[in-house]
Order: sequence, then structure tokens, then C-alpha cells
Amino acid sequence: MFRTKSLTTILMGAALISLPAFSQELDRSEVSVQAFGSFVKNTTDNGVSQSATNSGGVLASYRFFFSDSHGVEVNYGYSLNTQTYGLESGPLGVKSGQHEATAAYVYRHKLHGFTPFVEAGVGGLVFDPRDTPGASTQARAAFLYGGGADFNLTSRIFVRAEYRGFVYNSPTFDLTATQGTDRVTHRAEPSVGFGYRF
Repeated sequence: MFRTKSLTTILMGAALISLPAFSQELDRSEVSVQAFGSFVKNTTDNGVSQSATNSGGVLASYRFFFSDSHGVEVNYGYSLNTQTYGLESGPLGVKSGQHEATAAYVYRHKLHGFTPFVEAGVGGLVFDPRDTPGASTQARAAFLYGGGADFNLTSRIFVRAEYRGFVYNSPTFDLTATQGTDRVTHRAEPSVGFGYRF
């Protein structure tokens, strides 16, 4: 009887002691959904200009933190715009859906009521043309960098305001008229949305 009570007391004590550690583990994951704007830099190379219409999209993210400050994230985003080329034969526009999938290292610093963060990583952009005969889907590797802050609404729910930048090689859609017009370009993506930590 005494051994059973002692064992029960020890197990209950161990469970209670482990609760703070367990609750810290619960705050290691975050999910968020954000609306973003997409703004591509206009570039000119060998007399050919290339740009894209400004547009918007949706971004979904998952973050896991190994400690209070260091973590990783994976993202998926979708937007729709028109890539334009100033060719000698005249302007050409290719409407395309754009998928982005990225992974990044995240550093955050918790402050009272909000948490600023910075990130850097890599990923891919997939350009899926619409309504342009002969245009092919193309994927481009991209470097990602960014920063922002999470503003607490409750202990679990927050508003995320973020800026992400992409450096990548512009698409050509394997069209004969756009061959050789690809060049390094930049996309700016400011965003805002809601998140949940658990």
C-alpha cells in the first residue's frame, strides 16, 4: 500500500514537473495565412525590357522553432499576373499563374506584445502560362529573404506583417520570341495575415 502511494506520488510529481516543459513545446509551431502583393522589378537587357503586372496572392506558412529564437519555415504561395516583354517585333504579354514553394531559416526575438523576425532561404517559382499558344510551364530556383513581426492578439492568435523578397531568373515560357530574354530579377512581396501558435 505504502509503495503504491509512493509510486503514485512520484509519478504525479514527475507529471506536474514536466508540464511547464510540455507547454513550452506547444509554442514551438506556428501556422499562418496571409494576403500579399507581388511587385516585380522592371529590367532591360540587350534592349529587351521585361516586367510583370502588379498583383496579389495568398501565402500559407508553417514554422517550427527549435528554441525561443531559432526555427525553420515552409511556405506555399499562389498569385496571378502577366509577364510582359518589350520585343523588337512588339510587346508580348503572357498571363500566368505562379506557384511558390520555399523553405527558410527564421530568427525571432520575442518582445512584450510582439515578435520581430528575419528569414533567409531558398525555393522554387513555377510559372504556369494561360491562354498563350506554345507557352510552356517553367520552374525557376529562387533565393528568399525577408523580415517582419508578429503582433499578439491573444497568447495563441497573432497578426503577421511581413516583407519577403525573391531573387530569381525571369521566365521565358520556352517561346521562340522570348529565347535569351531571361535575366536575374527581383520580386517584392509585402503581406499581412493571421496566424496561430501551438
